[in-house]
Amino acid sequence: MKLLRLVPSNTNLDFLKLRNYAFIFSTIIILGTLLSLFVNSLNYGIDFKGGILLELRSKNINSSNIDDLRSKISTLEAGEVSIQNFGKDVDFLVRIQKQEGDEKQQIAMIEKVKSITNKDYEIRRSEFVGPVVGDELKTAGMLAVGLALISIMVYIWFRFEWQFSIAAIIALTHDVVTTVGLFSILQLEFNLATIAAILTTAGYSINDTVVIFDRVRENLRRYKSKDHYFIYNKSINETLSRTVITSVTTLVALFIIFFFGGAVLSDFSLAMIWGVLIGTFSSIFVAVAILTFFNIDKGEKIQDEKNVPEYERNN
Repeated sequence: MKLLRLVPSNTNLDFLKLRNYAFIFSTIIILGTLLSLFVNSLNYGIDFKGGILLELRSKNINSSNIDDLRSKISTLEAGEVSIQNFGKDVDFLVRIQKQEGDEKQQIAMIEKVKSITNKDYEIRRSEFVGPVVGDELKTAGMLAVGLALISIMVYIWFRFEWQFSIAAIIALTHDVVTTVGLFSILQLEFNLATIAAILTTAGYSINDTVVIFDRVRENLRRYKSKDHYFIYNKSINETLSRTVITSVTTLVALFIIFFFGGAVLSDFSLAMIWGVLIGTFSSIFVAVAILTFFNIDKGEKIQDEKNVPEYERNN
């Protein structure tokens, strides 16, 4: 029985030859991210800056008009208002900025929206997030990302050697920063779902990196007479089929969610799509390339390369 292979088993590409171009590319997108954060900052959602969130469904199931709903709510002079379809064509998400005053003013605004829409729309959900809670969520989100990166670094340190840990954390930071940059450049809403996407991206990326690092460590002990450059390239090529298959199958699912999952899931799935792409790139071209700056000990020999079966030497 033949196994499905998206990458030929005898692939022998010189990935490290492109490491300087990869570093230049990574530097450009990181500098672009920092510039965008300085100029545009992030488009924080209600989760972080506070505000009112309403979910409405049109009572006329045969047709719906987002312009009609927008004109109704605009009469309230509620400030910044965002309206978008949610799931079905008759479902809408309405986001309204935090109103001046305390919680009573927010509740009053919700009641005003209900009073002018209850004839044509059903209020299915209403939420209010205060600025204090938003600041707490923002702090908790940044803390979650920071602790995740530190925990991963400690894990890699104990699993491999300190050089691998440094390479992994640089690659992970690269993925996190560029994902945040994507939201800043495109001015997509940055909310708790985005934090979840960033943490998921970090987990996906480190899993990919660990697979390659594990093969690097094994080959360092196996091919004593070969230089590090050869071993790193060989390790990437040996795990390339697994990397490509995992990335492609994950992207298929994410693109389906992006196109058919509705407005609420579109930003989350877009962050994940970017995370898979940049995570795969960093695992191959950043994490392993950084190892070339260290003189890593090859450790004890596990098997003489002359005795390695032919299929292992070629795969």
